[in-house]
Amino acid sequence: MPIQFLNLHHASVIVSNTEKSLVFYNKVLGLKQIERPPLPFPGAWLQVGESGIQQIHLLELDNPDPTTGRPEHGGRDRHIALTVASLNPVLESLEYNQVRYSLSISGRRALFCRDPDGNTIEIIEQVQ
Repeated sequence: MPIQFLNLHHASVIVSNTEKSLVFYNKVLGLKQIERPPLPFPGAWLQVGESGIQQIHLLELDNPDPTTGRPEHGGRDRHIALTVASLNPVLESLEYNQVRYSLSISGRRALFCRDPDGNTIEIIEQVQ
């Protein structure tokens, strides 16, 4: 029997400062913080979408990966991709909060930005 994947439950990113990262994920991207079990290290869990099934987990741990020398365009780096109904509010929020981004070179209505630790987030306008 073939494996039938249903959803992406969560993606984890390493951050250096949970509170600083929450400003980006909560205030800039508008993701809602949800309950997190008492793990032995700081971090936060964020809900993606209305169902709460899909999440981003922020892990405040020592980062084993280099944070410099990454590709300038986030599409050429590992990343998390999220869909939105409209890209316009995302663009407004990024510009208001002075977060640098680059538009997708594929021609899709999409952009790439980085969180305070250099983790790349791709945001794609869902085709209706």
